[in-house]
Amino acid sequence: MNKEIRKHAKDALRGGFTLVELLLVVTILGVLASLAVMNLGGLGNDARIQATRADIATIENAVTAYEIRMGRFPENLEKLTEDIGEQAGLLNKNNLTDKWGNGFNYKVQGSGHFEVRSAGPDGVMNTEDDIVNSKSKQ
Repeated sequence: MNKEIRKHAKDALRGGFTLVELLLVVTILGVLASLAVMNLGGLGNDARIQATRADIATIENAVTAYEIRMGRFPENLEKLTEDIGEQAGLLNKNNLTDKWGNGFNYKVQGSGHFEVRSAGPDGVMNTEDDIVNSKSKQ
């Protein structure tokens, strides 16, 4: 009988985790997951901002190339997607929206300056989070 009690006691000790231990592990995993999501959430927005800046730089180069080809700035960004004679358009139509899906705002400011503007993360033009090309008179 002594052997039976010992075997039962050993089995009980090896039985697994208690409910408290499982709840503790689940809680810790939940806290870690929420911290990871909060930290990575900001990175996604920063990545969109950087990608939009790169898109604006591409548009700047296309506007400059158009000016060299045609001797004037384009009236609008859609002109950059059109073929010019035998030459293909300078941009793809997919390049005319920022990383939040909003169209870029383009305007010629005179004397060799132009502005390309994204509404930025808030999607509202002319607010403090707008992303604007460096060649503009701000």
